[in-house]
Amino acid sequence: MRVLVIGATSAIAQAVCRKLSRAAVYLVARDRERLSAVRDDLVARGVEVSAAEAVDFLAAGALGSAIRAANDALGGIDLALVAHGTLPDQALCQASEDQTRYALDVNAVSVIGALTILGEVFEPQGRGTIAVISSPAGDRGRQSNYVYGAAKSAVSVFAQGFRDRLHGAGVTVLTIKPGFVSTPMTSGFQKGSLWVEPDRIAEDVLRAVRRGKSVCYSPWYWRYIMLMVQLMPGFLLRRLGI
Repeated sequence: MRVLVIGATSAIAQAVCRKLSRAAVYLVARDRERLSAVRDDLVARGVEVSAAEAVDFLAAGALGSAIRAANDALGGIDLALVAHGTLPDQALCQASEDQTRYALDVNAVSVIGALTILGEVFEPQGRGTIAVISSPAGDRGRQSNYVYGAAKSAVSVFAQGFRDRLHGAGVTVLTIKPGFVSTPMTSGFQKGSLWVEPDRIAEDVLRAVRRGKSVCYSPWYWRYIMLMVQLMPGFLLRRLGI
C-alpha cells in the first residue's frame, strides 16, 4: 500500500504510521525538525518511509506541490490521510480577529485545499481512500470552542459533498471524528474516563479504511454523545456553559 500522510507529526498520524509495516509512506508536515524525528522513529520501527517533506501549509500552492510530488514518488496513492491542525485558544480567538483567521486557515482552509488537490489526483485513478481528521466539535457550535468547532464543521460538511462527488469514481472519502485524545496538543487538559491514547484512534481509523466507511467516530461512543448534544435545547446548552 502507498500512503501519503499530511500532518505527519500529529500524534494520531504517527500512531497510524506505526501500524503501516507493509506500506510505503510519504510524510508531509510543517515543522522540519519534528518531521525528521518522526521519520527516524518510524524507520527504526521498520516502516518504509519513501520521503519526508516539510511544507508551509498556508503558502499558496505549497500543499499542492507536495501532494503531486508524493504521487510521483509513490507511483500513485492508495491512502491519503489529512491529519494536520491546531487546537486554538478560544479566549484568544474571541479577542483577536487575527487569531481567529489563523485558526480557521490552519484547521479548515488548508485542510479543504489539501482535499481539493487530492480529489484531482484520486478521481482519474478511480480508486483509493482519502481520510481526513475532523472532530465531534464540529457537530454543534458550543461556547467553549466554537472557533475550532466552526473549522471542523466546515471540514465535515465539505467532506460530505466531496464524498458524494467521488463515489461514482470509486474513491472513498472517510471523515474521522476523534473524541478526547491524550496528545501533546491536549497536555494542558485534565484527563478523565473518556480520554484515550492515539493508538486506539489509529486502530479505529485503519479498521474504517479497510471496511470502506464514510464516517468514523473514535471511540464509537462519541457518535451517541454528540447525538445527545445535538438534541439538547439551546437554553440548556447555554446554561451548562460547555
